[in-house]
Amino acid sequence: MLGLGAGHLVAAYVDPGASPVLAVGGAVIDFTPLWLKEWAVATLGTADKPVLVAGVVLLVLALGGLAGVLQARTGRGSWLLVALAGIAALAAITRPATGSYAVLPALLASVTALAALRVPRRPAPTQLPAAVHDDIPPAAVTDPGAERRTVLLAAGTTAAGAGLAYLGVRVNAPATSDAATLVLPRPASPLPSLPAGLERSVPGLTPLRTPVADFYRIDTALGIPRVDAATWRLRIDGDVEHPYELSFAELVRLPMIEADITLNCVSNPVGGEYVGSTRWLGVPTRELLARAGVRPGVEQLLCTSQDGMTISTPLAALTDDRGAMLAVAMDGKPLPRRHGYPVRMITPGLYGYVGATKWLTRMTATTYADSKAYWSTRGWAEQAPVKTQSRIDVPRSSEQFSAGGEVVIAGVAWSQAHHGISRVEVQVDDGDWHEADLGPDVGGHYWRQWRWTWRATAGEHRITVRATDGESTRQTTTVAEPAPDGASGLHTIEISVS
Repeated sequence: MLGLGAGHLVAAYVDPGASPVLAVGGAVIDFTPLWLKEWAVATLGTADKPVLVAGVVLLVLALGGLAGVLQARTGRGSWLLVALAGIAALAAITRPATGSYAVLPALLASVTALAALRVPRRPAPTQLPAAVHDDIPPAAVTDPGAERRTVLLAAGTTAAGAGLAYLGVRVNAPATSDAATLVLPRPASPLPSLPAGLERSVPGLTPLRTPVADFYRIDTALGIPRVDAATWRLRIDGDVEHPYELSFAELVRLPMIEADITLNCVSNPVGGEYVGSTRWLGVPTRELLARAGVRPGVEQLLCTSQDGMTISTPLAALTDDRGAMLAVAMDGKPLPRRHGYPVRMITPGLYGYVGATKWLTRMTATTYADSKAYWSTRGWAEQAPVKTQSRIDVPRSSEQFSAGGEVVIAGVAWSQAHHGISRVEVQVDDGDWHEADLGPDVGGHYWRQWRWTWRATAGEHRITVRATDGESTRQTTTVAEPAPDGASGLHTIEISVS
């Protein structure tokens, strides 16, 4: 534990991504098969990263304990620690965004752990004076305080390691002054305030605008990248006539747009919660790409994050009139670090893994044949338009009601790629479909609330919802898992009425 704490603390100053735990965890993510990642997201949700980090820590602690046993019995426990340090160093230097000093945290962790390993753990037994008679052997007695000192030493070492790790977390904690002092530019054409949503009259219904604190976060970053807006640079290059770089100050001086957009994660199951809606502020990507002069034949922009993550976004989605942007704010405030501060991409109509790069630092014009993004090499589709979906928020599955009473059934529906939602219908068991009342229409790229009231009858009931998009195309009933291009099927819940 002491070695891990020292390594994490050094990484906070050198390169947070080079922390032994985070580097090894990142490598585990890279080599984890697709089916296991999907299981982790579906089973653990947003707790998948803490569970992975905890698992790496526990494994290292177990191996550290084994090293202690080997050292006491054979004197070779140090070799196990050296091997662990080598694995951590290799993981760190092979991470996409780490620098030349990435081996330092693993090296310091190894030195600290080896030093701790060689600290005497238990005093040798003391010998009593030889007996007067030769046939009585000398007795060996153990110092009564030895066992206590061993326990205290182990506890102290563990506490010191935890303290160093905590200090590393504090050093790498988000600086509030950076975002707090950022003055957001005004959009060229401010949007009117959002209308009142149905959540005012339907308790439990998802709000029309998702609070930033409740906005989902799904990405591969174990440690949130630490990016300073003052030194941030965006490079637009590849197959363009005029490659160039842009500072944050230069970016925010450009004409800004506001847009109300729903963001979707491709890992979201039918009826899942990995979707959120808010107002974004940013610069249209088509204007930035027009300045670069994208050459004919380009199919995609390979977008790179500060932590080395790559996302492939179709060129057409960034240059048409849908309103793709490089966002600097959400819900009227600078982007939080966990959501991509200082700049991220937002592409309406595409799932996040192909259109919403966080901590953006580079956009390279290329083709799908020449360059593959992170998820493209792992079996996910390169083209991933958002599928029409609807979700029941209230009532919750397995809720119980009284016969004869009114049951309000409500939720949200979205269909960004097809001009929004025009209709939502609800079915009880195998009965007729009933048209629900729709909430305010914020725009084609924003979800829409809906509600329908049913007079309950006794029994166990299945409630199903379906949506129709703005082009009169009904939501598919075909059931599909999230991989490789998004889940589909109708959301269904079951309730009891007595």
